[in-house]
Amino acid sequence: MIKAGVIGIGHLGSIHLKLLKESNFFKLIGYYDINKKPTNHDKLLFFDNINELINSIEAVFICTNTPNHYKIAKKCIENSKHVFIEKPITETVSQATDLVNLSKRNNSKGQVGHVERFNSAFTCLNDIIKNPKFIECHRLAEFNPRGNDVSVILDLMIHDIDIVLSLVKSNPKDINANGVCVINETPDICNARVEFENGCVANFTASRISLKNMRKTRLFQSNSYISIDFLEKKTEIVEIKDVIKNDDKYAMVIENSTGKKKEIFYNNPEIEDKNAIVEEHNAFAKSILEGSTPIVSLEDGLNALKLANEILKKMK
Repeated sequence: MIKAGVIGIGHLGSIHLKLLKESNFFKLIGYYDINKKPTNHDKLLFFDNINELINSIEAVFICTNTPNHYKIAKKCIENSKHVFIEKPITETVSQATDLVNLSKRNNSKGQVGHVERFNSAFTCLNDIIKNPKFIECHRLAEFNPRGNDVSVILDLMIHDIDIVLSLVKSNPKDINANGVCVINETPDICNARVEFENGCVANFTASRISLKNMRKTRLFQSNSYISIDFLEKKTEIVEIKDVIKNDDKYAMVIENSTGKKKEIFYNNPEIEDKNAIVEEHNAFAKSILEGSTPIVSLEDGLNALKLANEILKKMK
């Protein structure tokens, strides 16, 4: 069992704390939060000194507000601790770059909390998504004061930025973006269009002032269309294949402009009911125990932050 601690017991930190108590890979040693006092049932887990907690563990889950990520992660990595950092990885690209380099020098495993990578509606498509040409992402949320210390791009859109970067193995070439501040000092709604060097285009829309929640992504690639509902955990695949035999009267057959016949196939993969946060815990543990690269590495967090910041610049 890997000795673990949590720093920052807000909304997400509390979830991590609860699940770590039940983990098969981590032994929860304790937690630290500068703003909270322990309740009766978890008094034994509470550390009133952050350095004592860091010295007592092998891995740390950093769930503070974003401005404190870098300082805490740097301290932990310099003490050769493995770090899990909630997204976004840090406030600035230079801070994230420093953490990447520090982790390499100290042989520390680092993972960033882009939890949608572990959503079963997405993971069931590992062998199906290949070289997408057009991607459209909508991430809408009802207003919630939590997380508004950063723009909607770093709060919500960054989830989809990470997903797209994991699928499109190419560098961004052209970026256009527009956004509006409605309630907060930072943008509350944003639309961005990113064109990659390989020709793929991704459209991102994120809002935190919507009347309903939505987390949907649609992908188009050669001969197929894929729809992912991250919120409802549903996936739909529409494939187009050449007609070999046309003896099924119920088959959906279309004919293109050159007279070639294609058949349309619908598929709704069975989605396993898995807790995505437990899955990312398990993946983090596996990278520590096996010495492998985390599924969502610090480099991935850095790349997502870079693109998010470029979108912010274009919007300004």
